[in-house]
Amino acid sequence: MSFYSYKNANSDACPGEICGNVLKGLNKRVCIQVKNVYDSCLSQQQLDDERVVIENIVPVLSGSSCKPTSSAGCRCSCMDNKCTCACSSCSTPISHAEAVENAENSACPLPQPCGAWTFESCRSSTTAGTISNLSIERMCDRPQYARVKCSVDVPVDVLFVDQRCQEWMGQAHVCIDKDVLLCVPEDSVIPFTLESLVSAICVSGTYIGNCTFEITICVTVVLKVLAEVDILVPTYGFCEAPPCEEFAENVCDEFFSLPLFPQSSCAFEQLCEEGNGNCTTTTASGGTVACGCASPGRTCGCAANGATASTCSNCGTTCLSGTGALCPRCGCTMTGVS
Repeated sequence: MSFYSYKNANSDACPGEICGNVLKGLNKRVCIQVKNVYDSCLSQQQLDDERVVIENIVPVLSGSSCKPTSSAGCRCSCMDNKCTCACSSCSTPISHAEAVENAENSACPLPQPCGAWTFESCRSSTTAGTISNLSIERMCDRPQYARVKCSVDVPVDVLFVDQRCQEWMGQAHVCIDKDVLLCVPEDSVIPFTLESLVSAICVSGTYIGNCTFEITICVTVVLKVLAEVDILVPTYGFCEAPPCEEFAENVCDEFFSLPLFPQSSCAFEQLCEEGNGNCTTTTASGGTVACGCASPGRTCGCAANGATASTCSNCGTTCLSGTGALCPRCGCTMTGVS
């Protein structure tokens, strides 16, 4: 994202962590329209031997000859600021909407499911669950709290293959019953609502006939009590959008990021002992090797304990072998030395 581009980012005008005084720059109060979350709870559970009946079965086509033509556009359904589009190649793995799009635009005759079915996988098709059978019972002994009972419908896409190894995808639903305690606001002109955020993925599954699978599925459900409100918040002002960073192979960027002057910071280098004009190190065989330091306190350029070092053929930088074939300072070839 351009807000976080190392070239264009201005930490004082972009979203992110604040360093220093958090109050600096707050200059006005702004009224914004948002969904205020009054309370929320999360539940995660594993459902074993859950039976689901699939419908809207569609083949998952493969091969370029059966792909939609480039002239086939995407169908998008939009509500508020959220859009769901079905295209020929929007994501991986393919969704049920994309499989339907491919089948409708296919130049090939569509197959029919044949023989025994074998379960492959399934996962939730959306993050928005459908709430039904909602019951809210306020607690007399706990003001603003209520017992919330409901059923949350989790839509899933089921992928399976038939006897001819043709892949198919169908839609199913997993129903989760919830009975929880939530903080519920008092009645008002603008009513509160209950929404659910869902996610599910299958662990295993078996086909038992009549378009029915028996699956083991992991389900996450988040219930939220919320309402559309106007809220007053402090603000640093409007965002200043930085210019987009165009993608390019900028070969000079790495070079320009190097320090202006040579640095002596190789991790394996040792300091000469105080008062010793020649630094020595112990080799693997127990002998000693002179590092060639000219005066005490200067950094040695030898490898400790008999390790192999590499020296740059251009600038003379010495680094432990295994750090790369190119010099980290100037980019020239490193040559091995003992």
